[in-house]
Amino acid sequence: MAELIFYTNPMSRGRIVRWMLEEVGQPYHTEIVDFGAPMKSPPYSDINPMGKVPALRHGETVVTETPAICAYLADAFPEAGLAPAPQSAERGRYYRWMFFGAGPLEAAITNRACGFQASEQQGRLLGYGSFVTVMDALEKAVSASDYLVGDTFSAADVYVGSQIAWGLRHGTMEKRPAFERYWDRLKDRPAAIRATRIDDDLLAETKKA
Repeated sequence: MAELIFYTNPMSRGRIVRWMLEEVGQPYHTEIVDFGAPMKSPPYSDINPMGKVPALRHGETVVTETPAICAYLADAFPEAGLAPAPQSAERGRYYRWMFFGAGPLEAAITNRACGFQASEQQGRLLGYGSFVTVMDALEKAVSASDYLVGDTFSAADVYVGSQIAWGLRHGTMEKRPAFERYWDRLKDRPAAIRATRIDDDLLAETKKA
């Protein structure tokens, strides 16, 4: 079996991929990449020319971008049951919310955190329209069923759920009851707990160094 090598930093979106790896349940090796020069220079820049983490190497395959890594792992290890079958009706719903998280949700939250407030006219040019529109759509999605793809937990829940958890914890999104109920359904998953513990321990070690 090809080796999984996970490039990350405990203070990055790599925490999302860590959770996904723990859900997959396959052995993997972690390479911690420090911010600054180590992340921007070879050999890591040969893995990800963007100079950012996370990244994943699976044999000869390199995948970057958090949602892409989550989707890749779900398909590479179908026995984990983290994505609907490609020909199933649920696959469309899975794609919808995975890409919603990568597009409108990520952009809306990041822009708001950076203090960017689009005018109504500018909103017509933005893929997400407005922050409120995104929050309303997300609230409807997490209220429709236990998980984003019906009654089955998937990689979409890892990715979008992580964004909701971060937003609730750090105030980058509204604390709507529907978001809190959704996160309550996810936070006690054994893989999520393991992943958090691993990265928190790594963060503590980093602060000691």
